[in-house]
Amino acid sequence: MVDIKELNERIQRESAFVDLLTIEMDKVIVGQKHMVDRLLIGLLSNGHILLEGVPGLAKTLAINTLAKCVDGQFSRIQFTPDLLPADLIGTQIYNQKQEQFSIRKGPIFANFVLADEINRAPAKVQSALLEAMQEKQVTIGDQTFKLPNPFLVLATQNPVEQEGTYPLPEAQMDRFMLKVVINYPNKEEERRIIASNISPTGMPAPNVVLKPDDIVKARAVVKDVYMDEKIERYIVDIVFATRFPKEYKLEKFAPLISYGGSPRASINLALAAKAYAFIKRRGYVIPEDVRAVCPDVMRHRIGLTYEAEAENISTEHIINEVLNTVEVP
Repeated sequence: MVDIKELNERIQRESAFVDLLTIEMDKVIVGQKHMVDRLLIGLLSNGHILLEGVPGLAKTLAINTLAKCVDGQFSRIQFTPDLLPADLIGTQIYNQKQEQFSIRKGPIFANFVLADEINRAPAKVQSALLEAMQEKQVTIGDQTFKLPNPFLVLATQNPVEQEGTYPLPEAQMDRFMLKVVINYPNKEEERRIIASNISPTGMPAPNVVLKPDDIVKARAVVKDVYMDEKIERYIVDIVFATRFPKEYKLEKFAPLISYGGSPRASINLALAAKAYAFIKRRGYVIPEDVRAVCPDVMRHRIGLTYEAEAENISTEHIINEVLNTVEVP
């Protein structure tokens, strides 16, 4: 049996750094609480994140700030149609003096990799990134190199501009733990953004509050967060409702869903719920944790039919209906 009281006290001690990290992020990022929370969930549960929003919503700034707070290596890769896999992972270079090939590592060898406008790069580059994301390793020539730990890919895509873009294949979308949609700030947040940008002292710089090793240790603690079997069944029901809507009295969605969440959706929903409970300084998962992270975990894992698109039905609408219909333990 798990001693919930003891576990709760331990998690509260171990999660103290979350507040420090949030304070440092808030120095630079005005508002966008949802995005900052989701970045922390990805960081704590070893999952990659896809951020979608129009330009100028501090996506790049948020990722850069997080890397500074964790004292990790940060590299930004601007994805373009002429990008090659070698520009991402590195290549072999011939050394004339030594008469042999040497390896030059690419920008993927960092703790935090920002794949900016990921949908602008062709399939070859996407597949090179896919190996790095899934296997946490890179193959250059006949040599394989492990990527640093922690390794986190934070990709951005612009939903407005679709000319000259390569839509991400479903297999790659599924590799992202979360797809976070970012909206505009409110009026007061926008005023604070203006004030911080025109201030004579300039933008405040975040302080280092963690080392990469601390994140690796924190991930082990997050896995210890208690999840009851009832919550596990609840997660399975949510995912199965997207695959077999008729079994959950959601017949109206049967012609609108072309495919539901994969087993990776169930795993990531459980991991994200544990990380969310950890951020909330709790040693156990409650149904509200699952409901809070569900839209970001499931958003990119449900395929819509042409009929759904014609009726303007979004994946968010389907997820909300599923959450309202599936019985909460």
